[in-house]
Amino acid sequence: MGQPIISISDGAEIGKVKSFVINPDKGSVDFLTIEHEDWQVSVKAIPFKKVIGIGEYAVTVESDRAVIDLKEIPVADQLVNKKIRIIAAKVMTRKGELLGEVKEFYVDEDTGCIPGIVLLAGETEEILSSDFIMTYGKDIIIVKEEAPGHFLDSADKLLQKMEAEETEEISAEGGMDVLRTKQVELLKGKKASKDIYTGSGERIIASGMILSEEDIVRAQEAGPGVFVELSMNVEE
Repeated sequence: MGQPIISISDGAEIGKVKSFVINPDKGSVDFLTIEHEDWQVSVKAIPFKKVIGIGEYAVTVESDRAVIDLKEIPVADQLVNKKIRIIAAKVMTRKGELLGEVKEFYVDEDTGCIPGIVLLAGETEEILSSDFIMTYGKDIIIVKEEAPGHFLDSADKLLQKMEAEETEEISAEGGMDVLRTKQVELLKGKKASKDIYTGSGERIIASGMILSEEDIVRAQEAGPGVFVELSMNVEE
């Protein structure tokens, strides 16, 4: 928020990012609202799918034609009126246990989907995958009761999970050969951070091992559960 929005075709700033419009049903950022001194009456926004890039200093779009008036898009206007906020929202389990509040959240630059949140629990920061989020409310986020047992200690773990999910999508679209090749590309050269065992108790990957193509294939052949366990326990 606050970054300038640059039109690539004009090479000019068309405003600044004022806020995120959250879609609570999809768990995604659907629009970026724009702050501009000439637009005081109506609310202008850019659909997230129209964003070309999110850089360190600016957000880029193809042209100012990406800008829409939210009042002209009923669905978008309804989302704005829901006033869903994530940062500073309280996080509570389905059974009413207060876990803390959201300090920050992650967004997939390509899709706008929210893969996870950073939860401030007392003095401790925890990362929680959106898989455990049940409801994005106006002031409160409801999560599954088992969420506290699945906190991640680094953003890398969340990224690995996203990569694993991406390979599953590739499998559905292009078959197992494409999936296996993608898995090898993602993990080859990374270091295993724990011992990995098959369902029968055989250790196939040792902690500290730098993964070769053969190691990854061995995990693939041991079954999807074993491979997911490996993908969630690697480091650069």
